[in-house]
Amino acid sequence: MSIGKLPNLRLLHIFTSVAKHQGFARAQQELNLTVSAISNYMSELEEKLGFVLCQRGRGGFSLTAKGEAFLQQSLQLLENLDDFENYACALKGDQAGTLRLGIIDSTVTDPMLSIADSIGRFSEHFPAVHLNLLIRSPHALIQGIQDNELDLAVGNFPMSGSNVISHALYREQHWLYCSDSHELFREHPIGVDRIAQMRMVSRSYWNSLELGKRGFKQSIATVDSMEAQLILILSGKYIGYLPEHYALPWVRDRRLRALLPTEYGYQAPFSLIFRRGRSKEILIRTMRDLLRAASRLRKNRTLAL
Repeated sequence: MSIGKLPNLRLLHIFTSVAKHQGFARAQQELNLTVSAISNYMSELEEKLGFVLCQRGRGGFSLTAKGEAFLQQSLQLLENLDDFENYACALKGDQAGTLRLGIIDSTVTDPMLSIADSIGRFSEHFPAVHLNLLIRSPHALIQGIQDNELDLAVGNFPMSGSNVISHALYREQHWLYCSDSHELFREHPIGVDRIAQMRMVSRSYWNSLELGKRGFKQSIATVDSMEAQLILILSGKYIGYLPEHYALPWVRDRRLRALLPTEYGYQAPFSLIFRRGRSKEILIRTMRDLLRAASRLRKNRTLAL
């Protein structure tokens, strides 16, 4: 087939719609065409290609083997054209649309992430883009990426999930804390056995294996956010883990104490994730690059100190 005989984009859009809806009649509403018009367009496409794309009749609708192969190439071509259009709009400064960014809670005080700076730079690149920022648990963020409800997410993800691309950013330090109203606050020295007897608050998304890695067999309370975790620790009735940066203001005010740092502490690996096949999208690619650059810059500054 010569270049002059390549099908036009309208025919490809009609074919992909028919394939998606599994028939001419079901594609009518999306295409705003009659069944006879769709049939004529499909016949025109098959004539240009020189092979049959689908079987239709009393046996129902089905793509031929060549139709299946041509569908995948058509979808890829149309996706690439959309990316190209978005790129051209971005260069012109007219890029619009929505970026749905998900993060875990309590990142605003994290000097290694500084997500606010990255969002600021992103908005300078794309002032017309609507940003939807959502705070969710790690499992909810992964599910949102898999279901295409989120475009990009940042957090600590023990399991990345299928069809998810992950890029490492940095590691967040966590320590075990008690408050100034807890019985351990003024106790010196403190042993592991003594700490193991205390009432522990953990994350609701931790399983028994995760809890065991942190040095405990069970927890007495569970939370979905760091703020809730801090509230329970400040009550004086629980001990629990917090990110070092998040606990710092209360440590400085002598409201929190890190318990036996040589034994209790861990680093949570942070990464950004997005759905496989979407890395070429201009909005996702730009935010990804901004976050990775910011993370590298802060790592270098930390190492230089």
